[in-house]
Amino acid sequence: MKRNFLLCGSVGWCLEILWTGFHALCAGESTMMGKTSLLMFPIYGCAAVIGPVYKKIAALPAVMRGFLYTTGIFAAEYSSGSILKHFHMCPWDYSDTPYHYKGLIRFDYAPLWFFTGLLFEKILTKSS
Repeated sequence: MKRNFLLCGSVGWCLEILWTGFHALCAGESTMMGKTSLLMFPIYGCAAVIGPVYKKIAALPAVMRGFLYTTGIFAAEYSSGSILKHFHMCPWDYSDTPYHYKGLIRFDYAPLWFFTGLLFEKILTKSS
């Protein structure tokens, strides 16, 4: 589990840097500067639970598993964000975007989390 935690934390960081770099490019920033926070590593690392969860839901269709992962990611994002926000440490704030809930989750990111959950599933099942 420790290995998977480190793997998920690293992959999450890389995906976030790619995502924010892509958004910078779309905003006209030719440097494509991507960024993340040190606080995100343990949050992404918690995606390691997808491995044991997958073993229990492997028989379900990918669409159902993706919806379950999306729900779990939203729950983790909201709960970790709420805790960090309480201490004025939350590295994200979606308040200025449409489809947000309390500035902590964005419902328009559901497709992103759907495919990210399935990606982590593949990564974790191949690393076992």
